[in-house]
Amino acid sequence: MGRFGSGGSGGAVTVYWRPGCVFCIKLRTQLRVARIPYRKVNIWRDPDAAAFVRAVADGNETVPTVVVGDHAPMVNPSLAQIRQALADG
Repeated sequence: MGRFGSGGSGGAVTVYWRPGCVFCIKLRTQLRVARIPYRKVNIWRDPDAAAFVRAVADGNETVPTVVVGDHAPMVNPSLAQIRQALADG
C-alpha cells in the first residue's frame, strides 16, 4: 500500500478526514471512546492523501476513508467494521 498503508505495522489505523465532516467527527469520537489509537490525515492539507481517497472512492473525496493495517481501504466504515479488521489482523 505504499505511503498510505500501514507500512507493515499490523493493526495500525489511519483515518483520512476533512474539516467539517460530521461523519469524520462521529467516527473519530467513537475510536477515542473505544480507545483505538489512530493516525489522522487531513485530505485538505495533503494533496497526495486526497488523491489516495479519490482512488479508492470512485473518484470522490468521500471521508472518512480508513485503512487498517494491510486491509483494503474502507470508505465511511462503521466502528464494527474497523474492529473486525483489527481482529482479522
